[in-house]
Amino acid sequence: MAVPFIVGVAGGSGSGKTTLIRGLRDRAPSGAVCLISQDDYYHPIEQQSVDVNGKVNFDLPSSIDLDRLTHDIVGLCEGRPIRRREYTFNKEGADERWMEIAPAPVVLVEGLFILHHAPLRELFDLKVFVHTDETLQLERRLARDIVERGYGPDEIRYQWANHVVPAYRAYLDPYRALCEVEVDNRFAVTDAIDALHDRLGHRMGALREAVA
Repeated sequence: MAVPFIVGVAGGSGSGKTTLIRGLRDRAPSGAVCLISQDDYYHPIEQQSVDVNGKVNFDLPSSIDLDRLTHDIVGLCEGRPIRRREYTFNKEGADERWMEIAPAPVVLVEGLFILHHAPLRELFDLKVFVHTDETLQLERRLARDIVERGYGPDEIRYQWANHVVPAYRAYLDPYRALCEVEVDNRFAVTDAIDALHDRLGHRMGALREAVA
């Protein structure tokens, strides 16, 4: 298989990164695209840092095994599949499932800190920054974390003010200027998917012919 085209999709929490890359995958031919999420590379909770109030801070680059993520993407480029346990966000009693990610012509990598880690950033053929209004990001995070991660509203707002926003400003926004594509995801996510799909159109068209 030819060396894949690797796209890094960065953006703040609740900006819609995951929805965006899933939408792109769904528009591509079967087997043409694989998805990699930074979230599946969290270190165990006992290795996480705590803030001055004793709260675990998951919004630091050190909370993620970025070296392992880089290693796995290099493996995909060399034709090796990734096998990992899906991260369950420390939900007690949750079943972890094994995932196997096969190499594909296009690799979409999403996460908060994927641009901050230089060895990973240098692998990307295209860097995409997804942005949206902070108020909307917080609304999305509240809706997601209450249902999917079992957090209460007060805990989510504490994390937002003390962890999420400072991390965005320190470890994500400084790399925005390095991105070749910016996607405005304030409105319908389909608009953002359309915008990025158009940018990748020549690549997607070639893939469609290749796998037809």
